[in-house]
Amino acid sequence: MPTPTYTPLATVTLASSAASVTFSSIPATYRDLVLVYNGANSDSAQGLLLTLNSDTGSNYNIVSMNNSSNTPVSSSESNSNTPNIFFGTTARTSGVAQFMDYSATDKHKTVLIRDNVEGSVVRATAIRWANTAAITSIQIRRVSATINTGSTFNLYGIAS
Repeated sequence: MPTPTYTPLATVTLASSAASVTFSSIPATYRDLVLVYNGANSDSAQGLLLTLNSDTGSNYNIVSMNNSSNTPVSSSESNSNTPNIFFGTTARTSGVAQFMDYSATDKHKTVLIRDNVEGSVVRATAIRWANTAAITSIQIRRVSATINTGSTFNLYGIAS
């Protein structure tokens, strides 16, 4: 089996706070995508939300587990239009989201996310996007707040 190769596709480092970051015109030439995030938000009311291909419909199913306050917590949500992919906090947060078989047009898409808040909470999330379209754009956004200056987003294509 060949060794997977990470190919840098795009990097965004916010020079000023922003409500969203969008990766568009994603080529369909890789097996998977990996998004690496490191940064903070302007408030802790909500985390970073995910929108694929501008789809804001109720097409996302989510399962999540974390160790909030040293107590295990799990949750699930069906038919959501606002999947929360990274924690909502003003503390430094880092995370990795893997978009599997993102360019396949014969199956729904799966996103696996691992993130943590500096020194406190670790979370794992799985999202199913009920759509068979290839992922051509990824938007990470806040609804009523901003992503802080200096936050970084790195998108990689994974060949296999």
